[in-house]
Formats: sequence, structure tokens, C-alpha cells
Amino acid sequence: MTANAPGPGTGTDDGLPPLVDHHCHGIIRHQPDPGTFAAYLTESDRPPAAGTTFFDTQTGFAVRRWCPPLLDLPAHCPPDAYLARRRDLGPDETRRRLLGATGIGAYLLDTGLPGDLTGPAETAEAGGGTGYEVIRLETLAERVAAGSHDAEDFTDTLDHAVRNAAHTAVAFKTVAAYRHGLALDPQPPTSEAVHTAARDWLAAGPPRLTDPVLLRHLIWLAVATGRPLQLHTGFGDPDLRLDHADPTLLTGLARATADTGTDLVLLHCYPYHRQAAYLAAVFPHIYADVGLTLTHTGPRATAVLAEFLELAPFGKLLFSTDAYGLPELYTVGSALFRTALTSVLGDWTASGAWSAEDAGRVGAMIAAENARRVYQLPAR
Repeated sequence: MTANAPGPGTGTDDGLPPLVDHHCHGIIRHQPDPGTFAAYLTESDRPPAAGTTFFDTQTGFAVRRWCPPLLDLPAHCPPDAYLARRRDLGPDETRRRLLGATGIGAYLLDTGLPGDLTGPAETAEAGGGTGYEVIRLETLAERVAAGSHDAEDFTDTLDHAVRNAAHTAVAFKTVAAYRHGLALDPQPPTSEAVHTAARDWLAAGPPRLTDPVLLRHLIWLAVATGRPLQLHTGFGDPDLRLDHADPTLLTGLARATADTGTDLVLLHCYPYHRQAAYLAAVFPHIYADVGLTLTHTGPRATAVLAEFLELAPFGKLLFSTDAYGLPELYTVGSALFRTALTSVLGDWTASGAWSAEDAGRVGAMIAAENARRVYQLPAR
């Protein structure tokens, strides 16, 4: 593997296999207005400060670096010119061009977010890959609750829904970090505790699921299926308390699930990526990625990825974009991953610390092979 970064608009001449994006989201089908577009460049759920724009972020600069050449514009062109060209092409052609340049071969798509978004098959088709579904547990539970008559009906239906979903989905995901925080009792709750929590929750509406007993119950229902369980950790939107999303808070759950045969996959992790790497190093069933972190750190992605690789076993790291809403975030996430990985491994090879053969092998593992093994995807 060489240290040469791919040029603007290419991104796939680095010798890596087709990427497996093991955690991503759908793309909006309509043409966003400038304000809506810029809102997808940040984890904030609020407008930018007066006199500023979300284009003036590492993510905004990365979009202007990697995406314009794919739409026949020069890299770093002004946002207004880029958005105008995007409108001229339309959302379908824009999506096809941007996803087609990522080199992603498999999309594992979390279908738990609302809105008019592309699903796994439609997203993958635009990029010339294969789509798979990841089931968000909290969304599934809220959907079941909407049609339940009482707590017993809810718990019975939820148990069947999770087991049925495991027949078609490649993984489950929990956003307990948002709904309560990761400092949950690691043991499965009793049936009586689940019934009581369900009764109280249903009597309240049911509103958004935040009850810690039910969140634990969902986690253990998913663990029982044997499908990998993805867990949001680290930074996110303001609905999250960052100090409650430190992956080391999952140490108890890691111990409790160690002999279940189910893998736990820690998503994003930043700024706790070193802590996540530690968990992946000491627990055989813990895997991790840096997900959307690379998109939000821009040219510093190389340093972040190198820190992640300090301690984590190389067979435990996965690639994802966590792209949501804009196809640009797939383009940027894959390009920054490719350039960061190529740079890190290229430097270590040039210094003599690694052989070129080992660098190529590890690069392929992180880019795709680890995810194909964890999620039991077909060989490419």
C-alpha cells in the first residue's frame, strides 16, 4: 500500500477492496434547499450562529474538496456554485454520481430514522453495491407499542418482532446512549420489571422510549438472537450527553455478554476512540469503528485513525461513514477513510515498522474483510 492519496473525484485507486460501510443511513429523495443541505453538515440540531455557516467546518470543507469534481466542478468551489450545479443535475443524478465514486460494495443501512429516505436496496443500487438492513431497536419497540393493547401484548409482540427481524436483518442497533446513557445495569431485567416498565410507559402515551429497564430488555432480546449489536458511543447531536456516551461505561455489559456468542460493535467512539480500542483489545467479542468521526475531523482524520490503531487489534476495526441525508457524506466519509488509512499504513511501511505485505493485508481487513466476517456477509 502506497502513501499516495487519490486525487479529487477518484478515491478508489488505493488498492483497497470494495468497502463495506457497516453503518449508514438513507438519503433524502428530494432536492434540499441551501439551509437544509448545510444542516446535514453538522451534528447540531440548531441553526448556525449569526454570521456563520456550517460550510465553515471540517465537514463543509471536505464536501467542497471531494464532491465538486464528481459534478464537473473544480474542487473547493464556493458553496453557492456547488449547490446550483446540484440543482441542475437533480437529486437522482447527484446521488448516482456521488455514491458511484465511493468504492463502497456493501451498505449496512440503519432504517430506524424517519423521513422520505432511500432504503438499503435503493441506496446500494445508486452506488452499484448491495444493501442490507440494520434494525434500530428503539424504533422497533415504539412501532410495536403503537399497536399494543397492554403491557403483556407489548412484551409478547416485541419478543416476536425482534426474533423475526433477525431472520432478515444483518444486525441490530441501539441508541441507548441518547435515550438514557450507557451506564445501564448490565444484567437482563426480570420479567416482572419489564412488565411493570412496559405498563407505565404505555400508560404515558407511549412517548419516546427512554426507560432504562426497557432499553436493557431490548439489548438482551437482540443479544439472544446472535446477530451483532451496534451501539452508539461518543459524540452525536445535542440530544446526547457526551459524558454518558463513553464506551468504557459498557464494560459491565461487555463482561455480561462475553459468553453469549453475540458481537458488540461500538460506533463512532470519538473522542473516546482510545477507550473503545482498549475494549476491543481485551474483549474478544467487542469491535469498533470511528464512523462519522473521520468526516467531522477532515485532514485530522489521519491522526485520529492512527490513534485508534495504537491499541485495537487490527481484526477488530471496521469502516463506516454513518452517512445520513446527503450522498455527499458517503463520498466524504469514504474518501477521508481511504486517504487516512493509506497515509497511516504508508508511513509505517516507509519507516520499516511494517512490511508492505502486512500493510496491504491489514488495510483490506479494516476496509471490508472484518465486517464481512462479523456480519456474515457473502464473499465478494
